[in-house]
Amino acid sequence: MNVILKNLTKTFPGRTSKDKPVTAVNNFDFEIPDGKLIALLGPSGCGKSTMLNIICGLEDPTSGKIFFGETDVTDLPPESRGVGMVFQNYALYPHMTVRQNIMFPLQNFRGKDKLTKAQMEERVLEAAKLVRIDNLMHRKPAEMSGGQQQRVAIARALVKLPGLLLLDEPLSNLDARLRLETREEIRRIQKKTGITTIFVTHDQEEAMSISDMIVVMKDGIFQQMGKPQEVYDDPVNLFVAKFLGTPAINVFEAEVRGGKLFIGDDDAADVPDVKDGPVYAAIRPEGFIPAKDGRLSCDFISVEVMGRDITVLSSNAACENPVIRSIVDADNKIEPQEGKVRFNVKRHKLFLFDKETGERIRFKVEND
Repeated sequence: MNVILKNLTKTFPGRTSKDKPVTAVNNFDFEIPDGKLIALLGPSGCGKSTMLNIICGLEDPTSGKIFFGETDVTDLPPESRGVGMVFQNYALYPHMTVRQNIMFPLQNFRGKDKLTKAQMEERVLEAAKLVRIDNLMHRKPAEMSGGQQQRVAIARALVKLPGLLLLDEPLSNLDARLRLETREEIRRIQKKTGITTIFVTHDQEEAMSISDMIVVMKDGIFQQMGKPQEVYDDPVNLFVAKFLGTPAINVFEAEVRGGKLFIGDDDAADVPDVKDGPVYAAIRPEGFIPAKDGRLSCDFISVEVMGRDITVLSSNAACENPVIRSIVDADNKIEPQEGKVRFNVKRHKLFLFDKETGERIRFKVEND
């Protein structure tokens, strides 16, 4: 089932008459393709969870429309939307067993949707097997790990056979190892079921690793949508460039003069067809090439050996980042000269942005 959001806006009134209203979702307008796993990605407070609550019906939009396929569901109650929801805190009933927690939504079916006891038992077992907890059916939540509880919550959402699965930061309460295992499990389940899934997270590594597409948000405003690698390689503005990537992109105060990019006094790169003036220049960590006669000079700090790669730590007065992290192949020999290390820049890993608006300034990129 595809999901279409048309000019969706949600504004909350101020706490007092003196407070300004807060717009949590601002004029969202895009389509989520059928059968895909989409990540809503952005910093805390950007409106991701509000968006999810509007889609599932827990919040009413201030304006705009929501379509599931060709059906307008804007005014439908949550129970009529055919949506499965998984919350950050699992929301399991502590006095119920795994089996009872998973079965609970089925017991609320009425009319033509009502199931027999045997049908409910069959559905529950299928959902439990799908998330690999069918051997834990008689346990209660307190007797399970965080990862196991999260699987119960997912099974409870899937047992209704929803057309849409919504996951609101489902991994944030797990430790690092369980986060990795559970996100891989979520991807496996989504692939197997083919259910359109919206996954809310502030963790860009999490979003990029399992999603078919990502939607980047800031302050309730849509920034960019696309395949994870495409958004990483082609950010539309400085916010997206800075938000995606670990280590973070290196951002410099720079100036274009005569088709050349100057960082400090260094003629760092050729940027044809860009008009003269101040810009932000952002270079991905993997965009540096160590060279004795490199065009960009930085103050050498140290080298971190990572195995197949090494990370060169340096600094530059023009860089916003306190430390510039340059990831290079371990075959490179880093030989600082008088406390300096020099680089050439891979131009397809270099992005220019307008100093006022933060919007991308594009230039012709030939083979590096």
